Amino acid sequence: MKKSFVFIFVTALALCVSHVCQGQAHKNVKENEANRLAREGSEAAKHQDWDKAVDLFRKASAMDHKYADELATVYQGRGYAATKNQQYQEAIQDFTEALKVKSNDPRVYEQRAAAEMKIYDYDKALADYAEASKLKPNEVRYYNYRAYIYETKEDAQNSTAETEKALKIDPNNQEAKERKQRLERKQAEKMPTPPPTTPTPKKSPPAKKKP
Repeated sequence: MKKSFVFIFVTALALCVSHVCQGQAHKNVKENEANRLAREGSEAAKHQDWDKAVDLFRKASAMDHKYADELATVYQGRGYAATKNQQYQEAIQDFTEALKVKSNDPRVYEQRAAAEMKIYDYDKALADYAEASKLKPNEVRYYNYRAYIYETKEDAQNSTAETEKALKIDPNNQEAKERKQRLERKQAEKMPTPPPTTPTPKKSPPAKKKP
């Protein structure tokens, strides 16, 4: 009975070890394949073959999540190339995919906002620059972009508010200083001209009584 128990225990242990080894071997094969795909993806990105790079890194990331950042990077690369080719909708789509993978990168929000501005989607651009500002609050550029959009929309109040935020960070920022002066000048031009002051007529001297 004792020998039978030992035999069963040793057999079970051997089976467990076998399963662990098989699992580890499968994991190693998966990691090696992910590494191979990532290497090929990097090579494709180097030659700016963005479609191939995105496809390879998408597969590599699905096998090993450590390649997620690289996937976001090649999405950015393809989006930037699309922007240069004036394919703004395609660029916005790629930047959106990059943000799904890496939502804490202010640069991606900035790139998507720039593409949105090209198609005059100002509200979305404002929202993206706002997200970028949350992630990088001391970046003057984002406030200046928002101030520019508001000025374009003829929203002097919000443009002034964003300009003041920029000047609070960098009081010598030339773009913000010029915009503030321009906004103040426009506001002054809109103010109604006060009517001229009518002088009070002088009282006539009393008539002399005839003798």
